[in-house]
Amino acid sequence: MQPRPTPPPALLEELAGAYQYRARQRNIALTAEAAPDLPLVNVDPQRMEQVLGNLLSNALRYTPDGGQIALAARRVVGGVELSVRDNGAGMPPEVASHVFERFYQGDESRQGQAGESGLGLAIAKSIAELHGGTIAAHSDGVGKGSVFAVTVPVV
Repeated sequence: MQPRPTPPPALLEELAGAYQYRARQRNIALTAEAAPDLPLVNVDPQRMEQVLGNLLSNALRYTPDGGQIALAARRVVGGVELSVRDNGAGMPPEVASHVFERFYQGDESRQGQAGESGLGLAIAKSIAELHGGTIAAHSDGVGKGSVFAVTVPVV
């Protein structure tokens, strides 16, 4: 890893730009919003984009055509939170507590789908932790969307 002081809005802008085409193909509104006065975070931009890209890819996979995905950055106790919120499939609360485990795919209907190994979120968690950060998932239930948030320390 090569961490360096990085502005959180730049991470979100890079990510939104990279995924905008895929979102538009499915008429998904992809937005990015960051508070203008956020402090710099000490991250390896490529590794953090890998983490956020994994979260965004999952959001695109489970959000219906015409849905919404919002990227956000905000100051929280202990650092800056970078989040991906969608109005997609959601998940039961008991699934949210396991999604970062290796090979965990939630439910049988998701197992074996093309391109899914069940490792992406486990890798994202490892990278977040290497940055001294945390990662969490939340959903109010099936059909109610999800929020995945990475919190990283400031410089």
